[in-house]
Amino acid sequence: MNDVATVPLVNLRLIRGQNLYDKFALLVMSNYHSNNITGAPRYTSGLRQLQLSRLTEILNGGVKVTNNPLLCNMEKIQWWDIVDKAKNFSVLLKFDDYKRDCERCDPRCVNDSCWAAGPDHCQKFTKLVCAEQCGPGRCSGPKPLDCCNQHCAAGCTGPLATDCLACKNFNDDGICKDSCPPLNLYNHKSQQVVENPNAKYSFGATCVKACPHNYVVTEGSCVRACSPNTYEVEENGVQRCKRCEGPCPKACDGVGVGRLTNTIAVNSSNIESFRNCTKINGDIVFLKSSFSGDQHYNIPPMDPKKLEYFRTVKEITGHLLIQTWPENMTSLSVFENLEIIRGRSLFVNKYSFVVVGADNLHWLGLRSLKELSAGNVRLKDNKLLCYSKAMNWSYLFRDKTQIVDQTPPVDVCEGQNQTCDQQCSSKGCWGPGANMCLSCQYFNRKQHCVERCNLLQGEPREVEVEGSCVECHPECLVKTGTQTCHGPGPDQCSQCAHFKDGSHCVRMCPHGVLDDESMLIWKYADQNGQCQLCHQNCSQGCSGPGLSGCSRTTTHSSLAVGVVSGLLVAVIVLLFVLVYVRRQRIKRKRTLRRLLQEKELVEPLTPSGQAPNQALLRILKETEFKKVRVLGSGAFGTVFKGLWVPEGENVRIPVAIKVLREATSPKANQEVLDEAYVMASVDHPHVCRLLGICLTSSVQLVTQLMPYGCLLDYVRQHKDRICAQWLLNWCVQIAKGMNYLEERHLVHRDLAARNVLLKNPNHIKITDFGLAKLLTADEKEYHADGGKVPIKWMALESILQWTYTHQSDVWSYGVTVWELMTFGSKPYDGIAASEIATVLERGERLPQPPICTIDVYMIMVKCWMIDPSSRPKFKELIMEFSQMARDPSRYLVIRGDLPSPSDSRFFSRLLSSDDMEEIADADEYLLPNKRLIPPDSHPCGATNGHLVRENSGALRYITDPTQSGLDKDDIFGHEYMNQSVSETSRSSRLSEVLNPNYEDLSLASSTASLHLSPENLEPSGPQYLNTTKVQRPLQASDSLENPDYQAAFLSPTGTASLGNSLFLPAAENLEYLGLSAAQCAPVR
Repeated sequence: MNDVATVPLVNLRLIRGQNLYDKFALLVMSNYHSNNITGAPRYTSGLRQLQLSRLTEILNGGVKVTNNPLLCNMEKIQWWDIVDKAKNFSVLLKFDDYKRDCERCDPRCVNDSCWAAGPDHCQKFTKLVCAEQCGPGRCSGPKPLDCCNQHCAAGCTGPLATDCLACKNFNDDGICKDSCPPLNLYNHKSQQVVENPNAKYSFGATCVKACPHNYVVTEGSCVRACSPNTYEVEENGVQRCKRCEGPCPKACDGVGVGRLTNTIAVNSSNIESFRNCTKINGDIVFLKSSFSGDQHYNIPPMDPKKLEYFRTVKEITGHLLIQTWPENMTSLSVFENLEIIRGRSLFVNKYSFVVVGADNLHWLGLRSLKELSAGNVRLKDNKLLCYSKAMNWSYLFRDKTQIVDQTPPVDVCEGQNQTCDQQCSSKGCWGPGANMCLSCQYFNRKQHCVERCNLLQGEPREVEVEGSCVECHPECLVKTGTQTCHGPGPDQCSQCAHFKDGSHCVRMCPHGVLDDESMLIWKYADQNGQCQLCHQNCSQGCSGPGLSGCSRTTTHSSLAVGVVSGLLVAVIVLLFVLVYVRRQRIKRKRTLRRLLQEKELVEPLTPSGQAPNQALLRILKETEFKKVRVLGSGAFGTVFKGLWVPEGENVRIPVAIKVLREATSPKANQEVLDEAYVMASVDHPHVCRLLGICLTSSVQLVTQLMPYGCLLDYVRQHKDRICAQWLLNWCVQIAKGMNYLEERHLVHRDLAARNVLLKNPNHIKITDFGLAKLLTADEKEYHADGGKVPIKWMALESILQWTYTHQSDVWSYGVTVWELMTFGSKPYDGIAASEIATVLERGERLPQPPICTIDVYMIMVKCWMIDPSSRPKFKELIMEFSQMARDPSRYLVIRGDLPSPSDSRFFSRLLSSDDMEEIADADEYLLPNKRLIPPDSHPCGATNGHLVRENSGALRYITDPTQSGLDKDDIFGHEYMNQSVSETSRSSRLSEVLNPNYEDLSLASSTASLHLSPENLEPSGPQYLNTTKVQRPLQASDSLENPDYQAAFLSPTGTASLGNSLFLPAAENLEYLGLSAAQCAPVR
């Protein structure tokens, strides 16, 4: 519309919005021509007036008017009178600052709202001026009596359903209704469903007594195509949908239907869907992009040879549009078997058959086309197309209103003598030759026009039937000069070639044929070649009349003997097999009984070679633990914070209690027990262990309490305070935990940062074994059977084949490391889970995190290799990240490399309770003699950008955290990197920011900083003491896992003096309290 100044749609009242463009029903965009030669834009032409003077309603969709610098009056229209605001549709108007030359609205226009100048272009209001009684409907004025009927759309002239300007749903002879009269009604007297004499069909928004002849009738509606599991049949001249009995006949989707709804033309991406199709539901469209390709959508050119797929097509329910055609094809002969174009959907609502701009097309070649049910024909700009002008198209039309719009190249056709064959009738032809005639001048022999039929001579002999030459039956006797038959059937021969049975010519008389009453029929041929019945006592046929003509046979006795002998042999063989099988079973039972009765077996019956699982499963009493507070809840149950007090012992252990819902299904109970089995089978510092299980009515799992919550939330909340050393240490610890699981033949299947918990900021544990599977010694992989799975963390083979191995856990490990290095970013954010497999197969992977060097990112890339055997083992990952952790600033670049967060009051707030005193750590209680992970590490610090170690100056390299290397026997020797052995027990600060998923932030309302001096040796608050003699602010421990010791470790009456040093608490395990380590803490 760039050259049109006015669009006069003055009679348009209603826009139904059945097809929307980006949720908009009315769009007016970029209608202008500009000249930017002088710098500032100068608009030479464009749309100035959009005269929608009678438009009063848009039923569905919004309005968008943008980039129309010359368009006037759009901002004056009250759009919410037209668009239903209650349906949340958008009205987007964007105007430029360009000065427009617009005429003023007529003074009589309400609210100065008009589409153009003049009283005829004022906006018609049908909603904003309505009385309150009209509700969401329309009206014709401000009074309650002016309210329109609820079925009206676009306004009305009165309150009745017959007064509507347009109908919202259906128009039944001028009456607006919700639906058309149904085909059947319920008779309450006879209690039966009877036919409705006033039934009508739904056709668009209109109720009609009968559907148009080119549409399909189904369930009271006129439709373009049948629904799935039904197919189209013709009954009494009406197309109906019938349910398929077995597989439906193949009917393919055309352009704009089904799988090709969003397709504009046939091209190389969809041509294969038309193979072996006899019917096309929809349209067939060929555009220039069909054969040249579409670079925008990356669609290659289509091979013209694949047009041969359309030779099987006999029916197109929509339209056939051809705007280009291959240069080496001079006709549409690939559609030579097309019989009907129904025209249920028309090109520009007008044409069912269009050929435009096909310069190399010489003739149409649609020799089987018999009907164009609806729509017109357009043949334009086809420079070489001949024969079409001479055609009588009305012979194909079903409606007198159908026309042909064509401009044939007359000079070219006459100059090359391209006219119809002389055997064609005056109705015309589709091309050269006697087989292209629309109808024949004389006779039609198998779609080929001929001058005469082979009635008296020639092969094969024929008979004339309604203008066609039809072959005589093969049993008719051929005679020269005499007509062989007078019809195509075996009963229409002039004389039979062999025998005659009744009125039919046959090759031989019936011999043992069953009749309609299941009786055997035997006949013989008499001297005239006529088949006669044998005597009724002839059971094996006959060669003549009477009993003497009966055929005799002695094969009955021999046949009976053979049958009986065969059955006897089969029975004997079967008995022998049964006896043999039974004896073998008895022998096996006796052997097994003998072995079981012996006092000592020499060797096991089925040795597996697997070691016994000697894990201890504690069955706890409900009285042994106490629930303190709810930590969270999910689909299977609720997790509580609590205390475990072992019976008969004076110790309290903080725990997490997972309580299964009582109404949970047996499958959920089994899944919880499976998870308990896995957790009870593991024993590693970096794997969360099961403390016990309580078998009450609701199964309860008791596990270690991880006060810092999950690693994902931790890195998100403290991303500005986490340093490279901690990130690499976490990677090492996760790899060690997963290596332990691999050695125990356990596939985790759900490794992610959300399933890694923090015992303290320096000690992580892997948890959530809800999806874990324990493999046997000889199993290498596990095949799952579906369920909810974390797609974006899974390896490609797990997504496509549901196969899980230790190497698929390596893939998840790589995604987990990426989460840490991006401080909790979501992997593949913005990509649907259903598209992940396609993205991975294309070679796409997660991007390199900004803080990672290429060395760290290459480890992640190795974890994401398609071939599982190409991915690193967890032992290799431990070695890689341990090496990097020795020099963290070389591999991770973090601005400032600030200290990681710590807060000495964290544990006290988390576990504070009147009943939580004298608590102990779960690992210390369960494994008193086992070397536990040192709770504290040197916090991340910097001196002029370099790491500090002990009391030395700034060093680039630090001591080997593994001391003697990562041998198999010492692979878990040191848990933390960037520190000497003595440093592993040092104190560091706890988190200054609580984890909101684990703790109520209201508990963090107060903070305290304790300063001690030699003159003031008595602490004023429940803080940990620093045993150094340097006078400085006290450094809190980040790993104290029993915060109740804070308030009770100092005796109220006596303390031990250490000269100028600080007081030490009366505790047996100073290292556990974080006090011995504090003596070597460096001054900051």
